[in-house]
Amino acid sequence: MYDLKALDIFNSVLRHGSQTATAREFGLPKSTVSRRLKDLESQVGHQLLRRDANRMIPTEAGLVFEKYSRAILELTEDNREALSELSQEVSGDLTLHVHEGLIRGWFAKQMTHFIARYPHVKITLRTDTALPALDGKDTVCIWLGPVPEEVRLRQETLGRLTRGLFAHPDYLAHRGMPRHPRELSHHRWVDLLGDSGDGLILRHSREGKHCVTLPKSQIKVDRIALQGDAIVSGHGIGLLPHWIVKKRSHYHPGTLVPCLPEWHAAPLAVRLLHPDTPLPRRSLAFIEHIRAAIPADWAPTTSMHGAMSEGNGEFQLPNPRFNVA
Repeated sequence: MYDLKALDIFNSVLRHGSQTATAREFGLPKSTVSRRLKDLESQVGHQLLRRDANRMIPTEAGLVFEKYSRAILELTEDNREALSELSQEVSGDLTLHVHEGLIRGWFAKQMTHFIARYPHVKITLRTDTALPALDGKDTVCIWLGPVPEEVRLRQETLGRLTRGLFAHPDYLAHRGMPRHPRELSHHRWVDLLGDSGDGLILRHSREGKHCVTLPKSQIKVDRIALQGDAIVSGHGIGLLPHWIVKKRSHYHPGTLVPCLPEWHAAPLAVRLLHPDTPLPRRSLAFIEHIRAAIPADWAPTTSMHGAMSEGNGEFQLPNPRFNVA
């Protein structure tokens, strides 16, 4: 086992290019720094540093060893932090990325409950319309919709939101209620940006699948809340998650009317994502809190009535205190 202090000293000399500067950083005599480096080289069996003009630079063996020495130090620090947290309260900084469609109502309430339970956790909350890059072990994301295959994060599906067609009653009184998906081509459409540019696949439990060619949307928005506002304003028909419509209708009853209620689009998965690294207690506490707070009316992840699996379009029938940035 390598001397961890010697590894620290070795990496410091690489940063500063000087044993004198390293001695000042650690508060040690320069002779002690030199001795620890010589002992390390003796243990490794290779010269790791050499002098070039007025700087200490790594040898070829030193360049190779630098990568491993840093990995050892990082693992040691992770282990020290993990063991330290076992005897400490849940505290520290936590960054949360949440899809904008999940913020209103449910997530805001869960945030209030979480910070009340863990008053020493400081949270930075970011709402997103595009999946962010998650940097650092103190970052957790709750996402609605597909996740690109190239994303290398640990994922857990919390539930699924079924989706249907909705319009404002005044719009339907003026334009008429569609009786079949093919009639949607004669209606105005309110599109969530990127949601139905290639057409829309709807499925019926008896009639099967129907691919709809939609009219060009006069209004395209990047937030579900704005899409709902546009539909309520009478700009056309749009595709919305039933759960979000239910929440909105609680405060604004009668403003969204279902169209073709027996036809459904592919559901949207709600996923929990975080880096595939050991997580601090504050992150683990938040994940457990969210798992326990999944709404009962989210469709289960294994079986749903009238739901299509996301991505492939296959229809599966069942058996009869914080800063906001």
